[in-house]
Amino acid sequence: MNDRIVDTEWVDHRLDDPDCVIVDVRDEWEYDGIGHIPGAVNVPFDTFRADEHGAAEAGMLPGADVFGELLGEAGIAPEDELIAYDDTHGVFAARFLVTAELYGHDPSKLHLLDGDFSVWNQTGKTTTERPARPETTYPATFRSDGPLIDRATIAAAVKDTEAIIVDTREQWEYEEGHIPGSIRLDWRELVDADTRRIRPESGLRSLLIDRGITPDHRTVLYCNTARRISHTYIVLRALGYDDIAFYEGSLTEWEREGGVLESGT
Repeated sequence: MNDRIVDTEWVDHRLDDPDCVIVDVRDEWEYDGIGHIPGAVNVPFDTFRADEHGAAEAGMLPGADVFGELLGEAGIAPEDELIAYDDTHGVFAARFLVTAELYGHDPSKLHLLDGDFSVWNQTGKTTTERPARPETTYPATFRSDGPLIDRATIAAAVKDTEAIIVDTREQWEYEEGHIPGSIRLDWRELVDADTRRIRPESGLRSLLIDRGITPDHRTVLYCNTARRISHTYIVLRALGYDDIAFYEGSLTEWEREGGVLESGT
């Protein structure tokens, strides 16, 4: 896998790099009370999670002004390398990275810690001291050409026989109703529950191929939870799935605007 997903050793070698910012997306009380990776700034998940309807751009984004202000207050500049982590297998950290990509941050400079804080805490140094990073101005701008697509685009993909539609929800959700022809892939299948890390690459590729999700076709993800779809997106990107997009609208919206759902497995 490429360095979209990085291990603890990779991060440890960059702790003193001023142009590499480690971002802890856990709640503030965890960041301060339990401790964090040295030098990490805190951008809690709730601060960049949109409300029920999301921002005007699309999906469940907080809005460019809100996100830009958050990153500026944390001392993050547009040219910085960002490494994000949480304590929930990386699913919340993945959402931060995808949000940054959608607001213009260079994807090659966005990295997810393989595992989470629990994995780091086994061998890595921790601290309760906050870093003294000066505030910056972060000009966040929504990428209309990015991987987030609207309903019309996914509707076209459903009709495209060369596209692969992937439902990242749980089995019971999928059985209650899903977009016709979609393949179910729960994000937790990509993670080893014991080690809390992403499963080995060979196993991931076998799983995806067995499901019919191959990198030589356009892949379109959808879900009703932005963090789950974000984690799957990052893993597939790390595996070399280059033609990939995702839809964050609800299936209620899908049906309301004329889309059809099917039930069962």
